[in-house]
Amino acid sequence: MMFRRPKHVFSALREPRWTALSSRRLSGASAAVHAWLTDQGSLTRSVIASCHHRFRVDLIEQGHACALPSEARLLAAGAPQATLVREVRLYCGNEAWVFARTLMPMAGLYGPMRALTQLGRRPLGEVLFSDPTTRRLQIEVARITPRHHLFARATAHLKCPPDALWGRRTLFAYGGERILVNELFLPQIAALRI
Repeated sequence: MMFRRPKHVFSALREPRWTALSSRRLSGASAAVHAWLTDQGSLTRSVIASCHHRFRVDLIEQGHACALPSEARLLAAGAPQATLVREVRLYCGNEAWVFARTLMPMAGLYGPMRALTQLGRRPLGEVLFSDPTTRRLQIEVARITPRHHLFARATAHLKCPPDALWGRRTLFAYGGERILVNELFLPQIAALRI
């Protein structure tokens, strides 16, 4: 199995303050953003439906990388270098709507999990939600600002980044292993209601 090593390094990085998702609207989050954050279905399906089928996935990077400290704790992945990180943008036409960062412990990349390393431009949600045994274990949300590493990764393509982004991260059980999916909602989608 061959992976490209990401160019970025996760030393001394600041992380957002992730909190458990609740039905109560988050302070500073619009009704549209709250709807995206609390959507219980497949985000991929919701984006495709809202985008009128002009959807595509752009693979930014995939390879061995260090999990952020809170990500490693959720994954119980052991050493930070033992993680496969996949970063993509979900597009509607020419507009990026979502930045997604998926983490999978390298030790679990066999059986059904191995197929996830070969997705390319295929959306992860398509695979996860087509398997009836997939379970959500935990959902957290955060307001992500320029001081956070995830903000820089998510907005690298924007000429005028916003002041902040909202995001959620979901810990899934799939094929007997844990997968962590971070989804950051970019300005174009933040204004749209599901």
